[in-house]
Amino acid sequence: VQLVESGGGLVQPGGSLRLSCVASGFTFSRYDMSWYRQAPGKERELVAAIRSAGRNPNYIESVKGRFTISRDNAKNAVYLQMNSLKPEDTAAYYCNARLWTLDYWGKGTLVTVSS
Repeated sequence: VQLVESGGGLVQPGGSLRLSCVASGFTFSRYDMSWYRQAPGKERELVAAIRSAGRNPNYIESVKGRFTISRDNAKNAVYLQMNSLKPEDTAAYYCNARLWTLDYWGKGTLVTVSS
């Protein structure tokens, strides 16, 4: 099982990034997918989630209207489009796959929002 995130980097406030997570080793289309983040000195928090069929995405309040989660089951991939980035969005972002008690994590990609 593998989840590989990419797309992180350094961006100025107000900028955009698109994170990608490509999965392998399990039946991706059956799993609910999420993006979490962890800022230095803080606990990991759920940022956005999308169900296996791609319906009903959910977001934490602080990213609503700025971030969009999507998935492509044909490509075994989930994405996080992040617009209007703020310094407080700086964190390591992790991809998560979950189905009942099965729970898989990627190693993360770092997003730094700074001028």
